[in-house]
Amino acid sequence: MSTIDTQELSRVGGNGRSSADVLEIYSANLMPTFGMPKRVFVRGEGCYVWDVEGRKHLDLLSGLAVNALGHAHPTVLAAITSQLSTLGHVSNFFATPAQVALAERLTGLIPGDAETRVFFANSGTEANEAAFKITRRTGRTKIISTEGAFHGRSTGALAVTHSPKYREPFEPLPGEVIFVPYGDADALAAAIDDTVAAVVLEPIQGENGVVVPPPDYLAQARALCDQAGSLLWIDEVQTGMGRTGSWLVHTDQGVRADIVTVAKGLGNGFPIGACLATGPAATLLGPGSHGSTFGGNPVAAIAGLAVMAVIERDGLLANATAMGEHLAAAIQDLDHPLITGTRGRGLLQAILLAEPAAQQAADAALEAGFVINAPRPDVLRLAPPLIITADQLDTFVAALPAILEAAS
Repeated sequence: MSTIDTQELSRVGGNGRSSADVLEIYSANLMPTFGMPKRVFVRGEGCYVWDVEGRKHLDLLSGLAVNALGHAHPTVLAAITSQLSTLGHVSNFFATPAQVALAERLTGLIPGDAETRVFFANSGTEANEAAFKITRRTGRTKIISTEGAFHGRSTGALAVTHSPKYREPFEPLPGEVIFVPYGDADALAAAIDDTVAAVVLEPIQGENGVVVPPPDYLAQARALCDQAGSLLWIDEVQTGMGRTGSWLVHTDQGVRADIVTVAKGLGNGFPIGACLATGPAATLLGPGSHGSTFGGNPVAAIAGLAVMAVIERDGLLANATAMGEHLAAAIQDLDHPLITGTRGRGLLQAILLAEPAAQQAADAALEAGFVINAPRPDVLRLAPPLIITADQLDTFVAALPAILEAAS
């Protein structure tokens, strides 16, 4: 049998082609759902990525809060390689030790004596789709979501996502969904009653520009759901798995959720999502009511176990908190006229701008060797790997004034 060169399998990135060459092939073969990429990356190590021309960038976005341990982490790489060489996929007609171990690890994150069960998916959107179906099993159809919410692009997840630009091209969407102002417990109280199946909330709104609600907001939502007999569905897809300095924001605040969704940082780049349901909600999906061909496959499961083990072993929850505080303080100390403040928790941080120059700033940052993004016209988002150091963050802060000057 002849040897297959893996470089040849990915020849557009491994044959010395320029970015322009690769992007020409990209535009001819991929659906234009993401627009034209601004870089072609070919290698990553730790907190850095290199493009096809060999330029080095500090990754302060982590693939949209996914690469919690950075790139090519040796523990995750070893775990995935070992598992794939042993057993890669068997479908959910069968169980695997890795799948069961990760389920047990995740249910252990939920405090209390109530039974918690997991449905494994391949993304945050899929995890939220499972959660949406759980709410349907209550016998009620009304869901309360919030203005500025983002929960995914599938039809169920999109139904509880607020942005008209995402929703309107695909309406009518399923469900009777009511949107109330985020962080406003009084507005939630006015909307909820005993016809509401669930209230879905992000502990921090990531895609809306890292919006942090009042400290007691989730607890008030829990109390209102209890009064109405409604499920509390917490979307921790972006905030969970150590991103904000704790495994889950809502449990760190002492709040009990009926449904919790996680993804992104759980697999460190290997696709995985999970929907956790607790108490009566844990048994609402029975045999045949939902499924996934790839969800919980042993390779994805072992990746999740490796990520959680490293976060715990290396004290990365504490590092996320410390580095988030360091970053916010250093940015504020710049006292730059274009910066009006920062907000966030742990290593999910936003830089607030005095004018709508965020996209220009993100482009200028990329030219300067830093990967960030602009979720809103006047907001920059940073979600670096949890392994980031103060020295690495300081290189960005030192470059920030010039980045902002270029943007404005």
